[in-house]
Amino acid sequence: MANHKSALKRAKQNEVKRMRNKSTRSAMKTAIKKVQAAKDQGAENITELMQYAQSVISKAAKKGILHQNTASRKISRLSKYVSA
Repeated sequence: MANHKSALKRAKQNEVKRMRNKSTRSAMKTAIKKVQAAKDQGAENITELMQYAQSVISKAAKKGILHQNTASRKISRLSKYVSA
């Protein structure tokens, strides 16, 4: 465990950031699963769900939670899945 005051502060900051990143990543995965489920069930609101998923993925990349290329790949594969 951290011994110095600065190391304790850094450990607290890292924990807060980890939880924030976990929340965003979880929301992103949920949005992707909703799009895939809507496609499998043949729902009408798939375009709205797709736009929301793209937005969530892009925001995660903008915040640095995902690499930009990873976000682009996820969006590309998801749109390919929806259009097929």
